Amino acid sequence: MHVTHLSLADFRSYVRAEVALAPGVTAFVGPNGQGKTNLVEAVGYLATLGSHRVSSDTPLVRMGAERAVVRAAVVQGDRQQLIELELNPGKSNRARINRSSQVRPRDVLGILRSVLFAPEDLALVKGDPGERRRFLDELITARAPRMAGVRSDYDRVLKQRNTLLKTAALARRHGSRSGGGDAALSTLDVWDQHLARAGAELLAQRLDLISVLQPLADKAYEQLAPGGGPVLLEYRGSAGEGLAGAGSREELYELLMAALTEARKQEIERGVTLVGPHRDDLVLKLGRLPAKGYASHGESWSYALALRLASYDLLRTEAGEPVLVLDDVFAELDERRRERLAELVAPGEQVLVTAAVEDDVPQVLAGTRYAVSEGEVRPV
Repeated sequence: MHVTHLSLADFRSYVRAEVALAPGVTAFVGPNGQGKTNLVEAVGYLATLGSHRVSSDTPLVRMGAERAVVRAAVVQGDRQQLIELELNPGKSNRARINRSSQVRPRDVLGILRSVLFAPEDLALVKGDPGERRRFLDELITARAPRMAGVRSDYDRVLKQRNTLLKTAALARRHGSRSGGGDAALSTLDVWDQHLARAGAELLAQRLDLISVLQPLADKAYEQLAPGGGPVLLEYRGSAGEGLAGAGSREELYELLMAALTEARKQEIERGVTLVGPHRDDLVLKLGRLPAKGYASHGESWSYALALRLASYDLLRTEAGEPVLVLDDVFAELDERRRERLAELVAPGEQVLVTAAVEDDVPQVLAGTRYAVSEGEVRPV
């Protein structure tokens, strides 16, 4: 899989950009703040419907513009498809495939798959659980694009359930006699079922992902830091220890339902849902200890890189090679890790690299070069 052309309109700093791409390595080189990352961020957005830098679409639209358009021609085997996303902050985004009539944005998922390495990846090891949940869920969706709908359903149900819990909590706190709190509680059972059903599907996918990712991550860490492992990926669920023994979606559903029932009183007191995949964590262990808080800076970097390399190996095995994106990552690494990572990714079908200076790009990643400066992208 590779991108043959990337087109941007009012995306980030670009009024317009047209960039021809080819298989192999392409490096975008230029001073910081000139727009290098914006280019690869657009590729990542087409693959995941999200940015690795911000949580909303608003910063992706150029200041003063009403909308942004990102378009790419993607080749997989002998098939080429043109995908387009129109970003409309505050409104619904729009999507097209092969310039056809509009489709849902999530319908483009799976056409372009990418694995992105970035300085922000250090948060996978050192950051909050939300970073690791996002890592799992984006990889789940890359493997099975239909999971975008499951995730959306779960988020919708969770939002509604939290609203009901807040209503009940406020009514009890103020001794309301309006019946609002009782009405909210009367519908919670139904929302519990919806939450548990979508949550069970999401949990099943996460647990399956971890089981296949574990050996790949261990292998990748050994390649980056020989003798430094082993690494262990351990899922910690809010529904209790029985999660590990659940063998089916139905068992996961029953487990979540029981946990929601047990937590009901505390949830009403706090006005928030305390059980479900949105409260879980992926514990990353190095040897016997959690990497967070115990791993050195270098070990944390190796762990984060190992997770990305494992993701790449998994997607490549299941559905063909994804596009590899390395966003200013080599400047963050010592020489040994820099060279080792470059050797591991160099054989990729398409590798996109950003760097502030030419020397940050390892020699093994020789290929096409673009100079990026003041919003202009020109071949070198």
